[in-house]
Amino acid sequence: QVQLVESGGGLVQAGGSLRLSCAASGRIFSINAMGWYRQAPGKQRELVATITSGGNTNYADSVKGRFTISRDNAKNTVYLQMNSLKPEDTAVYYCNADLYSDPISRIKGYGMDYWGEGTLVTVSS
Repeated sequence: QVQLVESGGGLVQAGGSLRLSCAASGRIFSINAMGWYRQAPGKQRELVATITSGGNTNYADSVKGRFTISRDNAKNTVYLQMNSLKPEDTAVYYCNADLYSDPISRIKGYGMDYWGEGTLVTVSS
């Protein structure tokens, strides 16, 4: 099985910074895209940022210029540097990984999606 473990959430004042980390472990052959999503109370889960194995990134408009996603392929870890935080960034942040567990799955294109349990980010005004 595969596990994604997030860390780095917490309480911060508006304008502050936090860095989230997510480490993937278990039966992993290769990881395609990794990303961060968030869900605020009473709202649907939304994309924050994604990064491919080649380093191509994609951001939600609401975080462009403030958040930076990066990854360490050797450690199967993805990071989210969050600067200039706003109260509306308050949410549970979830890590996601699209990966292959073995060579056969990769050849056949049978990628699987995995999610972490989430880490709470609270931004006070």
